[in-house]
Amino acid sequence: MRNREFLPLAEEEMNEAARFYEERSPGLGRDFLDEVERTIESIAVHPHSGRKISENIRRRILGRFPFGILYTLERDRIVIVAVMHLHRQPGYWKARLGSDF
Repeated sequence: MRNREFLPLAEEEMNEAARFYEERSPGLGRDFLDEVERTIESIAVHPHSGRKISENIRRRILGRFPFGILYTLERDRIVIVAVMHLHRQPGYWKARLGSDF
């Protein structure tokens, strides 16, 4: 199984979404983080299961929330590029990547 690493902005947006959900309903933020964790664990076990959205980026959609996990596979790790809301600004995350993505 590969290690996983969040880009700082991806971790920030995940935590921001969790805070938003927690403010809406106590416990919902924790539910969001748990769903993110389950999805990332599934990616670690089946790294090629995410839909390819560009040459090097794959996406897995969360089960309960309108978010997707965008990630890239490297030899020894999975890099989480974005924890993106599916209905806002598609493609915003591309600025986070170097030219080889």
